[in-house]
Amino acid sequence: MDPNVPAPASPPTLRVTMLLADSAQVADRKLYVLGGGLSVIGPRPQPVGVAIRIEVPWDRANVGHQWCLELLDEDGHPVLINGRPLVVHGRFEAGRPAGLKVGNPLSVPLAITFPTLPVQPGHSYTWQLSIDEATQLDWRQSFHVREAPPRPPAPPPPA
Repeated sequence: MDPNVPAPASPPTLRVTMLLADSAQVADRKLYVLGGGLSVIGPRPQPVGVAIRIEVPWDRANVGHQWCLELLDEDGHPVLINGRPLVVHGRFEAGRPAGLKVGNPLSVPLAITFPTLPVQPGHSYTWQLSIDEATQLDWRQSFHVREAPPRPPAPPPPA
């Protein structure tokens, strides 16, 4: 390879922002987040939302992509429910809205909600996102589940 010839440019990559929240939803192409930025939950079961914003480069508009969100334990193994990994997946395609200037990135909001998660107090977990079977280190969101507070000792029996 000739050092005077620049290497071919790699295609612009997708960028991802993820938040763990009390609640998340998408309406009118906007992401609504309540109680976002959680890094610690529990110890009691609680509803949880994963808010995701995918930034798609202008030149990758109207290209279909497959996404997959998987819950991993602190050892990097899939969390199982009834013997099956907890995985959510889907497809997205970013269209160019009318009037958007050439070169502006496109935003794809996703919100995945769970009434509870199959997690154990005192352990840490990670949501790992992949797009088109590829992932990056910053396409993950880790959290810890609090231990239940110790119960106070029982009062001594009356004398």
